[in-house]
Formats: sequence, C-alpha cells, structure tokens
Amino acid sequence: MYWLHMLATVTWIGSLVSIYVLILPISGRALKPVDELSLVGGVQKRLEPIAWFSVSLLIVTGLFQMSVNPHYNGFLSTSNQWSLAILTKHILVACLVTVSAVHTWEVLPSMRRELMRKERADPQKIEKLRRREWLLLRVSLVLAALILLATAVMRSS
Repeated sequence: MYWLHMLATVTWIGSLVSIYVLILPISGRALKPVDELSLVGGVQKRLEPIAWFSVSLLIVTGLFQMSVNPHYNGFLSTSNQWSLAILTKHILVACLVTVSAVHTWEVLPSMRRELMRKERADPQKIEKLRRREWLLLRVSLVLAALILLATAVMRSS
C-alpha cells in the first residue's frame, strides 16, 4: 500500500512540476500564444486521466494506511502531532483536488473552445486563460509542497 501511495504521489506531483517547470516556460518563449495553448492543452488532456487515477489511488491507499496506523484516534481527532498533521494533510488534499477540478473542468474546456476558433481566437481571452492556468498550477504546487511537509511531520512523529 505504501509503495502504491508513493507511486501515485510521484505521478501526480511530478506531472504538475513537469508542466510548470518544463513545458510552460519553454512553450511560452518558443510558441505563439494560441500554439502554446494548443500544446499545453494537448499535454494536459493526456495527463488528466493519469492524474485523476493517481488521486483515486492516493485516497484509497491513504485511507487504508491511516486506518491501520496506531496513531489514528478517529476522524477530526487532534489528540497528538500525528493526528493534527493528518488532518492538515486531508484539508490540503481537499484544496488541491478542488483546484485540480477547476483546472480540469473549467479552464481546460475553455482552452479547447478557444482553440476551436483557430484564427478567430480572441488574444485577450487566450492571455487570460494562460494566466489562469499558471496561477492554478502555482497554487497546486504550493499545496503539494505543504502536503509533503505535513507528510514529513507525520512520518517523524
């Protein structure tokens, strides 16, 4: 279970880091905005099912690991450092899932609709979508880092 949990974590967070650190900076400098949107939209369309499968796997394996942990004292318990860290982690994961859902079911479809217009695409709308995507990815990475920090606190207690 632990191995599957770590694999899903690396896959999900790794895909976020790859897009933010590798793809967006390079595509932003090398491509026209509409072409960048097309590339990023294509990459994310490929990553969406992988990321959501990873999220599902994280939830299943995480709940199992939590239920067998001797520090677990019940839902919403803050009786020890481990319980407080796991509660914090769950809140952060819920926030990250929400941000990912907005990205998947609001921003990416808007990008696809704009790309279907091709030459008639509104440059201002494309720029707004690009900025929104960067913001959502930044927030996702901050939340992911905080989740890893909460995990480290749990592991050390």
